[in-house]
Amino acid sequence: MSDDTNAAQAFAKLFAVVTELRERCPWDREQKLADTPRHLIEEAYEVADAIAHGSLSHAAEELGDVIAQCMFAGVILAEDSEFDIATVVQNAAEKLIRRHPHIYGDTRAETVERVLENWEKIKQQERESKNADGAKSLGHVGRGLPSMMRAEKLGEKARRAGMDWANIREVLAKAREEIDEVEQALDRNDTNHAAEELGDLMLAIANAPRFINKDAETTLRAACDKFVTRFDEVARIATSRGLDLKAMTPAEIDAIWNEAKAAMRGTGR
Repeated sequence: MSDDTNAAQAFAKLFAVVTELRERCPWDREQKLADTPRHLIEEAYEVADAIAHGSLSHAAEELGDVIAQCMFAGVILAEDSEFDIATVVQNAAEKLIRRHPHIYGDTRAETVERVLENWEKIKQQERESKNADGAKSLGHVGRGLPSMMRAEKLGEKARRAGMDWANIREVLAKAREEIDEVEQALDRNDTNHAAEELGDLMLAIANAPRFINKDAETTLRAACDKFVTRFDEVARIATSRGLDLKAMTPAEIDAIWNEAKAAMRGTGR
């Protein structure tokens, strides 16, 4: 039996299970299409976390959960509209074929950059056919994404349109400028303006990693993991010395933090 046949049978079995659960399980029967995004997002982040930590078995498990959630959403969508699973999947296949003319047509694309340029042109043509007023706007870009990822995606889209910083040092210079503006707003006790400038600062910083071939989400995730590890070490040191973090001064905590950093530096954490 070919891999394609195995995959088709596996998908058919999963779809049959999801459909039966929708019909017979009290919890599944109560779900509405509006309930599905939360579960889709949660499972997608579980996949991202598994991949980030190099756990292939966990990634495979979570990918299965994502596929099941997509099927479940598709089953509900079919109940509420004329779009069934077959239509959804067929449309996805046709979109991929349409956006890869270098594979399924006579367009040439020898580099990744060229592939992305073609992809964006085709997407823009699709948008223009649906809504001529939105063809030149970035308003459609990443609206459903977390803000950090959307900020980076907006920067990348702007770059392809011809507007971007020249290098990462220009991004950092912009970040320093925004920090100055935050401090000026705080000096005036203007918290609304300070929040606005903090947003500008975060937008700039979100775009810095791509200038060194990194992405914002992975970079921030790694920083969060590092913070958790170091915080746990600080808490361990404090506990071993009979200290209570809540009762310690910032200077005392900072001293232990630096001690934890020094102790862990050799481990690469």
